[in-house]
Amino acid sequence: MRSVWPRLAATLALTAACHSAFVVATPSLAFAQAAAKGDKASVTSLIQRGSALFDDAEYEESIQTLSAALLRPGTSKQEKIEIYRLLAYNYIVLKRADEADAAVRGLLVLDETYTLPPTESPRFKDFFKATREKWEAEGKPGRESTDSPAAEKPIRIMHSSPAQVPPGTLIKLTGRVEDPDGRVRAMQLAYRTGADGKFVLVPASYTLGEFRAQIPSDAVKPPLVEYYLQAIDKGGLPLTSRGDAATPLRIAVPAAQKGGVLSSPWFWVPVGLAVVGGGVTATYFLLNQRTSTVTIRVTE
Repeated sequence: MRSVWPRLAATLALTAACHSAFVVATPSLAFAQAAAKGDKASVTSLIQRGSALFDDAEYEESIQTLSAALLRPGTSKQEKIEIYRLLAYNYIVLKRADEADAAVRGLLVLDETYTLPPTESPRFKDFFKATREKWEAEGKPGRESTDSPAAEKPIRIMHSSPAQVPPGTLIKLTGRVEDPDGRVRAMQLAYRTGADGKFVLVPASYTLGEFRAQIPSDAVKPPLVEYYLQAIDKGGLPLTSRGDAATPLRIAVPAAQKGGVLSSPWFWVPVGLAVVGGGVTATYFLLNQRTSTVTIRVTE
């Protein structure tokens, strides 16, 4: 077996080099293609999915999907109006009046002449009407900001996470928010085990621009954990996010393999295809001849 190791080591070194080049090049290429095509298709599909989830009474999932669409760069005015309408519907059904009020106001700021169709449910029409009356009585707050949107400074969430953790680990997430205009009122964490299923949405601790949140240990199972963070305004609507329901951040949770790492299917998956902890910039392999194992370490 010892005579095999030099050749295996050379093969792994070549594979590592190829993977490193792939990891570095692939995100840039993906972003370039996205920039060339624009985010229209993704925004449209997210709105359609959010609408379908609402029709299926999956209200929380609809809100998460529509929030992702709302924060996509390049979302048009008409798309935002539709997003706010659907968000308001979800919040009204869930009896979350403050968020519903904020969504209707967001819509009216974009188009104060907007009215629901006559065939719409009286439940929604009455809520929209009441919110419009309050908004107009208050002097239509928010309208002035649409005339000079460049005046609002961008909000940034600064955060990094571990590339991987053992199963059953309590994952503590921390970071800070750059919010020049002081619009952020709270932070939220959404997480789930694996790449399917519902996200669990929980509040994060947020004080003086710093936030802390935790993914509970019972949710940390192989092969991975997905999550995203979002900053919300005083009305409960998202202002910006790090990841979202459609493109979450990932932390690998490797399982112990009886046959060693080489027998794990995760080892042979090109790591450049996965987003780990918000972004991967380098990959390298360490070969342990004594224990016949290969360790993969990913750094951000």
